[in-house]
Amino acid sequence: MTTTPPEAPAGPPADHEGPRVTREELKQLGRIRRTIGPDRKIAGVAGGLARHLDIDPVILRVGFVVLALFGGAGLIAYGACWLLIPEDYSARRPLGLDDRNRGIALIGAGVLAGIIMLSGTFGNDFFPWPVAVIAVIAFLVLGLVDRDNKPRPTAPPVPHAPDPATGTFAPAAPGTYVAPPAPPAYRPPHRNPRRRGPILFWFTLLLAAVGLGVLGIADLAGAPVADSAYPAVVVGACGLMLLVGAFYGRAGGLVAVGLLASLVLFAATVAQHVDGNDIERRPLTAAEVPSDLDTSAGEIILDLTDVSDLPALDGKHIKLDISAGRIEVIVPAGLSVQADAKVDGPGHIELFEDERGGIGIAEKTHHDAGTGTPEIFIDADAAIGEIQIHQGEF
Repeated sequence: MTTTPPEAPAGPPADHEGPRVTREELKQLGRIRRTIGPDRKIAGVAGGLARHLDIDPVILRVGFVVLALFGGAGLIAYGACWLLIPEDYSARRPLGLDDRNRGIALIGAGVLAGIIMLSGTFGNDFFPWPVAVIAVIAFLVLGLVDRDNKPRPTAPPVPHAPDPATGTFAPAAPGTYVAPPAPPAYRPPHRNPRRRGPILFWFTLLLAAVGLGVLGIADLAGAPVADSAYPAVVVGACGLMLLVGAFYGRAGGLVAVGLLASLVLFAATVAQHVDGNDIERRPLTAAEVPSDLDTSAGEIILDLTDVSDLPALDGKHIKLDISAGRIEVIVPAGLSVQADAKVDGPGHIELFEDERGGIGIAEKTHHDAGTGTPEIFIDADAAIGEIQIHQGEF
């Protein structure tokens, strides 16, 4: 007796094109899994979401970084996905949530991240913190309660067979062979969402270098080029090539370069809006000696060596304040000084013979010019920079 093996199911088509996920599958957020393996960067969140949405993971990584600048919304969204989404091939149910409840929790996390983004845009008063705290507590309580509702194992199902008389399915008699159900129709596997093509990192650096060269030539020619325009060119080049990399080529490394250039752009923009200027005073009389001098950035120089009526300075208090820069006070012989200097950040202090440097430093000293000499009090503060008080040459 010969037996003929059943025909093998049809293989995959030679060239399959079309969507990798359907609209209904996109709605099933509980099916999302964090990726593992060499494509995983931090926790596999961007890779898993990109696979579910059928897009390049670089787009999502850039999105998380950008949203992190809006009140930390990107960090909140990434952390929530890390907490709620299990890894590939893992049977663990985070917080005891099934697929349906996990999808609801992810939607809630997205709404919370959106509210935080709006809060960072319009001010902290916009964010309803009491509602958020209550929602988080309720979420944790429901998650702990749901842990006790895990599905329990049941007996295997009774095989059913079609009834020849009625055509309906009924439990098969013991010992009756029931053919297994037909295998599901072939569905092509997920393609790797990573784009193929050349590495765009070096093309981006070349494009940025050309842009910087053009700006430099325009700057040397006398055109009004702002300092922040240089890092802005690098940020623009990275953004353009990241957009290209979403459809063609590999944009590895551009996120880090763009983030670094964005930080430089932010610092340069802030520096442009700082109202800083140099202040220099050389009074000739005690009445012209200022009691208060301050500036945001630059230099403050107060030279008292030309004051003709030093006894009139006795007991005078002078306050000097600068955010970033240098303070220098030059006193003549025959004038005693009680000096108090402080630098909040990195800097250097030199008070006559006393000198020190570091971060968050302070120094006090008393310069005695002799018995019966007039004495002034100098209070100098700097956020970042140098403070120097010394006697002039004579």
